[in-house]
Amino acid sequence: MSVSAHAPVPPHAPAPAPAPAPAPAAHSRPAPDAGPESGLDSGPGAAARPRGGGPTAAELLDFARRTASDPDVVDRLPLDPEGRTWIRLDGPGGSEAWLIGWPPGTGTGWHDHAESRGAFATARGRLVEHSLAVRLPSEGWHRLELAPGHDRSRAVQAGTGRAFGEHHVHEVLNASDREHAVSVHAYYPPLPQIRRYSRNGLVLTLEHVERPADWQ
Repeated sequence: MSVSAHAPVPPHAPAPAPAPAPAPAAHSRPAPDAGPESGLDSGPGAAARPRGGGPTAAELLDFARRTASDPDVVDRLPLDPEGRTWIRLDGPGGSEAWLIGWPPGTGTGWHDHAESRGAFATARGRLVEHSLAVRLPSEGWHRLELAPGHDRSRAVQAGTGRAFGEHHVHEVLNASDREHAVSVHAYYPPLPQIRRYSRNGLVLTLEHVERPADWQ
């Protein structure tokens, strides 16, 4: 497996920017969410063979877990107590993959991965994922009020991982106040865009849309 030692900014790094012009509010609709035992979300694209080809989310999860268990790869990542670090990896089947270091207290903020399915696995430490068990409208809104009961949280310990389908909305963080975490992430197709959100209670606001030129 090859890695890029001088990688671009990963698409998961927080990047505040001005919000787009307001659009009418929208209401969420529920989507199924699998239990934490499998590490697989039952949303679209998580386990079924995709019509467009490429690795499934389950196959991306297998790659992430195998890579996270390989000390020769994980040990190449320089760790910085002041901020997140990363190197790009060769993902399976043309997927986009990253190895990321998380100092204590760092996180991504709320975001999704558009039409890409994905997976991540923790190599060291412990990550926490907060996610929404809803499928958000893909366009035509700026602020959305969520119905109660759609929040999900799970701990992703070293040696475990998480796969998800398209349009999965989540935030990932290292909640430890003293321990660094390291994880492997993979997406297919390579990310076409990332939508970033702010959240106030049940209100989710679209703040910024990033495209590949922003991180490649």
